[in-house]
Formats: sequence, structure tokens, C-alpha cells
Amino acid sequence: MNAIAQGTDMTIEMAARVADFPILGRPVHGRRLVYLDNGATTQKPQAVIDAEARFYSESNANIHRGVHWLSQHSTDLYDQGRERVRQLLNAAQVEEIVFTRGTTEAINLVAASWGRANLNEGDEILLSGMEHHSNIVPWQFVAQQTGAVIKVVPVTDDGELDMGAFSQLLNERTRFVGMCHVSNALGTVNPVEEIVRQAHAVGAVVLLDGAQAVAHQRVDVQALGCDFYVFSGHKLYGPTGIGALYGRRELLDAMPPWQGGGDMIHTVSFERSTYAPTPQKFEAGTPNIAGVVGLKAAIAYVQEVGLEAIAAHEDTLLQYATEQLAGIPGLRFIGQARQRAAIASFVMEGIHPHDLGTILDMEGVAIRAGHHCTMPLMTRFGLPGTARASFALYNTREDVDALVAGLHKARRLFGLEERSA
Repeated sequence: MNAIAQGTDMTIEMAARVADFPILGRPVHGRRLVYLDNGATTQKPQAVIDAEARFYSESNANIHRGVHWLSQHSTDLYDQGRERVRQLLNAAQVEEIVFTRGTTEAINLVAASWGRANLNEGDEILLSGMEHHSNIVPWQFVAQQTGAVIKVVPVTDDGELDMGAFSQLLNERTRFVGMCHVSNALGTVNPVEEIVRQAHAVGAVVLLDGAQAVAHQRVDVQALGCDFYVFSGHKLYGPTGIGALYGRRELLDAMPPWQGGGDMIHTVSFERSTYAPTPQKFEAGTPNIAGVVGLKAAIAYVQEVGLEAIAAHEDTLLQYATEQLAGIPGLRFIGQARQRAAIASFVMEGIHPHDLGTILDMEGVAIRAGHHCTMPLMTRFGLPGTARASFALYNTREDVDALVAGLHKARRLFGLEERSA
């Protein structure tokens, strides 16, 4: 079978998955919903919705604190969710998985716990110019508290990380490197294996932000060699308010707790407290048990579909979208890296991104418009923001066609079709 036929068969197979997502059957403004805002959050398959509802209907109880059957059953479900995340990331030990509210909380945990304990005045924190605010602001907090200095790896005109500059910025003062695996604003897939290799050569600890990666490709933290890896469940077809931090066991064991309260302790007195072992010492209070159950179901769903199949489908769709969008007069892509995930970020001459988003919404097409929580990156390109179409396993060529038709309508409404005629 040739590549074109394979791509067509893959598109047909994935199109059948639309039925798994009930929200995609509802109309918006009297139109078929075309959901292209997957970089912000993905929709949820019925299997995930059912799993969370079933937990509250049949299993709801607090974990770790009860001898009754429901509590023990709920604890088992929670532990099974941790094991499922371990498998997803291929972590060496289940104890290396810490549940958080999402990527943002996971980075804040590392910054507050590892950062405050290990960074000192003059130490350097190396970030990229394409980072999400959640991988910038927590490190600014730590830099202000410790006297560490933030250095920034520039981004090229094509939206790629300047690896030459990265190598030059690394030195004996570099203690921490924080990089996105995939850029949420550009879709750029960074050379994370090389980033980790070079950073470790100077003794730096590496955190990879995998929020935009885990739903689109297989991730193996042991093969990557990173010290920390973080992601959010809601971008992986799972519930909001749940995510995970992977950390190498020796690092997590050496880190102090971040928050105090129930379940993260071993003993408590008014004189002193001792703490539970990793990972419990980082999970204070009642966790999002139902979220863990939903995340487990989401991971099972994408593994059943197949991450390789999802990646192939999205790559074919991105190629098609790039070809179709390139034919629209006045449209300019922002970020054309050689390695990209399922994101097309662009601007339209004469139309603000927010206006594009509003017009497309009236056509039933949902995109994201703005700075995408990457204001430094937008400043680097001299833009207030971009329009961003981001794809998922349930998107089709018909969705791309609807996007293109909506953009042509926007040009007509702004009188741009006549000018280019």
C-alpha cells in the first residue's frame, strides 16, 4: 500500500473515533462543531466520562485513611492510576510519579522544592524563548528568592531553538535547564535528547514540559534521560485538574515537601513532624481521586488507539492543513520548524487574531487566538498574538476545509477578497 493510501485509511479510521466524543455531536451557532483548540484542552471520550461518573457512583471514598471496603477500593483505583502513568512515561519506578493538578503545579512543585533547596546566588537557570508562562514565572520566583540568574536560549525566525546559542550558554554555573518538549504556540518539537545530553555534561538538572507532547507521541523518560518530566491530563483526553510529575527517585527523595497537611506526614507533634516517603510526601491533602481514575481511562484510550497511529494521523492532517492554509492570500505562518507537532500558528494581514477567532466561532470553528501564555515569544516575533489551530486524533480533513472556508469568509467580511482580486 502506498503512503497516500495509508494516510487515507488512517484518516478514515480516526474519523470513526469522532463518535467516541459526545461533545463533538453538539452544534454551535447552528453549525457543526469543528474543534481545533486541542492545544488548550482536548475533548473527552465517553470512556473517560463514564469512568469518572462510575467512580462517584460506585467507589467514592477517601484514600489511605480508612479500613472500610470503599476506602481500600478507592485506594486501589488511585494506585492503579499511578501505575498507568508510570507505564505511559516508562518510568523505572512507580514511586517516581507524583500526582499534581497539572503541568503548572508540577513545575511550581519542582521550583519551590528542588529550586529553593539547590539554587544559590550566581547559579544560572537556563530556559528557552518559547516557554509557556508556567515554565517562566515559577523560576522567576526562585531567582528572586535565591539570587540565581535566568538565562534565555533564543528562538530562530523559523521557530526553532537556537542550539548553537544553547551550547554557548551552558557553563559550570548552569544548575537547571527547563525546556518544553513541544512548543504550545508554534508546534516546534525540540531536540530534547540532545538538550538533556549537553545539560548533563555540565552537571545541570533538566525538566521537560511535556504538556503538548504526551498526547501526540510516545514518551520514554528513561530513554530521554531527563530528571523531571511534567504533563497535564486535560490535554491527554483526560479530566481537568489532574496531571503528573515524573522525577528521578534520588532527586525526589532528597527534595523537601512542598505543601504540608494530611497524608504527606509520618508523624506530627507541635515540636516537629516527619514525612511520608516519596511520592506521598508531595501529595498533601485529599487528592483528585476521580481525576486520577479519569486520567487512567484516558491513557488506556490513547494506548488502545495507538500513539504511533495518532502521530501519523495528525502529521498527515498537519501537512494537509499547511498546504490548504498556504493558499490563502495574506496568511503568514509563525513558526515553520523542521520538526513540528499538530499545531498551525498564523496571522492574517489586515485582521487581528481575535477577530479571526470570533468570525470562525460563528462558523462553528473553535480555534485559539492570542499570545497562548507565551508573551516573550510573541514579543520576539513582534506580534500581539497569533491564531492557532491545533489538531487531535478526532479531527478530519473536513475540519481543515471548514477552517479554510471560515478564513476566506473573514477576508470577505474585512473587504480583503476584493483588494486581492
